[in-house]
Amino acid sequence: MKKKKSTKTNKNHKKTNDKKRKTLSKELVLKVAIQLADNSGLEELSMRNLALHLGVEAMSLYNHVKNKDELLDGMVDSVVSKIILPKIGGDWKKEMKKRARSARQILIQHPWVTMLVVSRMNVGQSMLTYFDATLGCLHSAGFSLQAADHIINAIDSHVYGFILQELNFPIQPKEYAETAESFLPNLKSSPYTYLTKLTEEVISGKYNGLHQFEFGLDLILDGLEIPRNHSK
Repeated sequence: MKKKKSTKTNKNHKKTNDKKRKTLSKELVLKVAIQLADNSGLEELSMRNLALHLGVEAMSLYNHVKNKDELLDGMVDSVVSKIILPKIGGDWKKEMKKRARSARQILIQHPWVTMLVVSRMNVGQSMLTYFDATLGCLHSAGFSLQAADHIINAIDSHVYGFILQELNFPIQPKEYAETAESFLPNLKSSPYTYLTKLTEEVISGKYNGLHQFEFGLDLILDGLEIPRNHSK
């Protein structure tokens, strides 16, 4: 009797695994991989660990992604697909602001993404669409394709740099005044006059010390002009 029960259990287990393999898809693999990276970081993301969270054998994953590099590329592309695309033919400054704000909002939700964006060749469909639409928006406004490329690089450098600082800055905003106060005694005996005065403003509450995303974005966009010889 025990042997028959064991055989039945094995058959049920096999049916369950077969069902999981049938329902497994690339979209599901990427979704769970993103969730795992969001919750535990990329250091916890391995094919074996991902398979464990999906309830399948690790080898099953290779039917949907060739290797971990393809997995990471797919994860990045999936996140980038959520960023609002600029409209070609729209007000280019408004569109670039909308794009930058959306990128910051989306990428900050996934702390692991930005470093992958700046350190890998990302050529997925969503990333290519994202870049092409941005080129189109700027080019239709009157910038050459080369100038548009430089503009995108300047804006994205601000976006990615700001996000990385937000994620990795060692002091929380609510701790700025307290931290500044602990540094003040040393600063007062130093030759750094202006830094000392700025620190005192933070301590007094005159200045909160928070860096503003829009400030840098406006500096970039307000410094750009469409070539005068352009005609739509």
